[in-house]
Amino acid sequence: MTQSTDPQSAGLGPEDRKIVTLARSARARNGVPEGAAVRDETGRTYVAGTVDLSSLKLSALQTAVAMAVASGAKSLEAAAVVTEAEAVSEADRAAVRDLGGADTPVVLAGPDGTVRLSVQAG
Repeated sequence: MTQSTDPQSAGLGPEDRKIVTLARSARARNGVPEGAAVRDETGRTYVAGTVDLSSLKLSALQTAVAMAVASGAKSLEAAAVVTEAEAVSEADRAAVRDLGGADTPVVLAGPDGTVRLSVQAG
């Protein structure tokens, strides 16, 4: 687990910084508790916010993974979630792991975009 207050020092490359920015934008634009973005094996990104309906509740990261699967993604290269939470939930890591594998990096950032940590899905 890496902990950092700056995306550069967290070892994030430009593509990983991009998904953090996309996740942050989704959270702000939609006024939801979380925003997330994932990048598939072809470099395509999928961006989502929290889904909170009476009949369906998904975290932003679960929604982004579902969007990737529904769009034909076969694997994930990376995932990011922007949230007030201090950790990536096991359910979120499991969703990423199901499509990307145990070694897929998951970046957690605060609402201001500050990277808090990066963990593997497994």
